[in-house]
Amino acid sequence: MRKQWMLPGLLACSLLGSAQTLVQRDPVIAQMVSQVNADSLHSYILQLVKFDTRSTISTITDTRRGIGAARNWVLHKMESFAGPSKGRLTVKLDTTTYAADGKRVDTSISLGNVVATLKGTDPHDPRIYVISGHLDSRVTNVMDRVHTAPGANDDGSGTAAVIELVRVMSQQSFPATIIFVTVSGEEQGLLGATFMAKKAKEEHWQIDAMLNNDIIGQSTSSQTLLSDNTKVRVFSEGIPATADEALIKRIRSYGMENDSKSRQLARYIKETSERYVDQLEVKLEYRADRFLRGGDHSPFQQQGFTAVRITEMNENFQRQHQDLRTENGIVYGDLPEYVDYEYLRKNAAMNLAVLANLASAPAAPEDVKIDVKELTNFSSLSWSAPKYGKAKGYYLLMRETSSPVWQKKFYTTQTNMRLPYSKDNYYFAVQAVGEGGQESLAVFPEVGR
Repeated sequence: MRKQWMLPGLLACSLLGSAQTLVQRDPVIAQMVSQVNADSLHSYILQLVKFDTRSTISTITDTRRGIGAARNWVLHKMESFAGPSKGRLTVKLDTTTYAADGKRVDTSISLGNVVATLKGTDPHDPRIYVISGHLDSRVTNVMDRVHTAPGANDDGSGTAAVIELVRVMSQQSFPATIIFVTVSGEEQGLLGATFMAKKAKEEHWQIDAMLNNDIIGQSTSSQTLLSDNTKVRVFSEGIPATADEALIKRIRSYGMENDSKSRQLARYIKETSERYVDQLEVKLEYRADRFLRGGDHSPFQQQGFTAVRITEMNENFQRQHQDLRTENGIVYGDLPEYVDYEYLRKNAAMNLAVLANLASAPAAPEDVKIDVKELTNFSSLSWSAPKYGKAKGYYLLMRETSSPVWQKKFYTTQTNMRLPYSKDNYYFAVQAVGEGGQESLAVFPEVGR
């Protein structure tokens, strides 16, 4: 059994134990990251703002104004990128009729998501990775379908990031499938995301990860006046929304309250994106969303999918859900001149780096077990090869029980490893490594004997 000890991000280690820090980037993915363009993102947002309002309950018949015109523009924009994909990129407007609900929808509406699917090249690999932003906007009164609601940052920024990733990633191929979606109805109660998540569940889509991007382009906060375009937050649930009594009991028994699949995805996002995107730190927020708030990842979590929310570090509430006005010298409203386009570029590039690595990597290893047949200060783990894709090796990840992130990596080409570290003091997980070095999501071990 061949082993190599590595700290996260370290790809070389001397025999004397003094490590040289190297950042190894896949050249193809690094090139894609470099193609994400702030001017392109700016142009998308300016066009989205021109629709005056993108309220979900606004008109769908006007060709220049309202949610109907906006979603048609996104549809055609994504379709314009299909050429280099050689038929792998398909785009559609996925609609459903949503009846008045007595809450935030006062009349029957056509609810529509723009969905671009970049089909994976491996016909035997069913894995799907989803990135979303919400197309709709609002003013102070969520039932106001008439007044100007620019929605430049909320969520023009997330929508622009999705469009830009379609532009760049459609020129490449990946074994697994990537779905890029701009959903409607977020401000009316997560309607578009709920529609898509239920469909995915009913049709047995194998969504391994869902990245929800909502307000990712504002770098200056209101009130506290904090300004920082080098940090972004990733929110992830601890106890899965679908956990039953048996799972909760197992979580407590294993001490894995901080090791849900969403938390593993969040850690993956941090390590991968910080490898590829300079001057960006991912802050892991160990809660499902901001305090008592929700987003389009929530319906996917409720259907049992692994999903997280990506959001700017410092929110500006003068830009969110505001009528356009000036009071006491303060300008209110979600206008494009207040978006930090370089910050948005970095956040979009972060999503690209993560999706490209996941869709290029083999699936996660199967049957990951930790041996508990005897009391020992060694820890023995075993696993099976992934179902999809070819693994050239595996990383066994380790961290102290007090650490929020993985601290060490051990590499092996075998499907088992025994370490001189006690499972009482450390958590472990295993991820598969592909021929190009891309890593799968990490798998927390079950108990084995």
